[in-house]
Amino acid sequence: MDNTSLYPMKFLPLYKNKMWGGNKISTLGFDYSPLPNCGELWALSGLAGQESVVANGFLADNTLSEVLEVYMGELLGERHYARFGNEFPLLIKLIDAADRLSIQVHPSDELAHDLGLENGKTEMWYIIEADPGAELIDGFEGETSIGEVEQRVQEGTLEEVLHKERPQQGDVYFLPGGRVHGLGGGLLLAEIQQPSDITYRLYDYNRIDTNGQRRQLHVEEALDALDLASVRDARTHYDYRPNITTPLVSCPQFETSLVALEKPMRKDFSGLDSFVVYMCVEGVAAVKTMDTICPMHMGECVLVPAVADIVELYSEGPAKLLEVYINPDQWKEDDLVHRNDFDWVANFVGQDSDGECNGEHHHLHDGGECEHHHHK
Repeated sequence: MDNTSLYPMKFLPLYKNKMWGGNKISTLGFDYSPLPNCGELWALSGLAGQESVVANGFLADNTLSEVLEVYMGELLGERHYARFGNEFPLLIKLIDAADRLSIQVHPSDELAHDLGLENGKTEMWYIIEADPGAELIDGFEGETSIGEVEQRVQEGTLEEVLHKERPQQGDVYFLPGGRVHGLGGGLLLAEIQQPSDITYRLYDYNRIDTNGQRRQLHVEEALDALDLASVRDARTHYDYRPNITTPLVSCPQFETSLVALEKPMRKDFSGLDSFVVYMCVEGVAAVKTMDTICPMHMGECVLVPAVADIVELYSEGPAKLLEVYINPDQWKEDDLVHRNDFDWVANFVGQDSDGECNGEHHHLHDGGECEHHHHK
């Protein structure tokens, strides 16, 4: 690989202290001191002012948008770059909820466009750890109305009409824009979402923040965004099988699959015009492509450029990865095309030590310093 070629990239984490956050993320090998807790770890973000910074290779210290400005469709995919430009179209996080999050809703793409926003916020959760008795909220239990919701918010009885689940490790929940939801305490999870930080708080249990004030609610905005459909079984059902790519979520905003590794796997993405993100959610694994090997532990991400055709996955013992990309064919509202699985399980090909994720750090930009947006 020469010093101008793309390669699989890792990123510096961005840690966020939250009033409901815990300390489980530190057990995965992350150091967010001096923060007292880490409610959210942003593993891959292109949001302005909160961008991920490359951690490996000659592009280290550049932000994701700076890399996109130079490599464009080679990194994102030609059709993706024509649509999204230099704004990376996903936000990938770890969330550690030691206490309840607010009951909230995010706008759909349609509402976001009406409001002059770039996009809404459709998301999914993959449960990494769940304490005994942990709960989450996903939709309404039965039929309701905007008037009833508004009255229950005022009375403090909103929880009575919400659908609750008792999640377990490995459970998946899909949350389209407009779906009311909330996390209870005792949950560690991966979140895949559209790049938006817009949250409308509908109810927050009358909690007091560190300044002695109740946190701001956004009841009017939430009611405008709310989908009143009831939810009976919120969990996404899938069949767990080792060494197979198992689809979890397929929507225009993203495609997510689970890859459970017990032996090396080789995947062919030559027919896919999209970047691919791997996030480790169990064990220790490595991604090899474009003559570079990127090891990863739980909570870490590797971004594979769209120009990479062959990707090899390895693990040290059993491991699980979330595989995420955007299918450009999903944009066609009248002709949705769901691609077939692109992977095939290869015979063992020994993992060599060439192309380890390290190397000299060069900058694309001239002078100045890059803000890393992380705490050492």
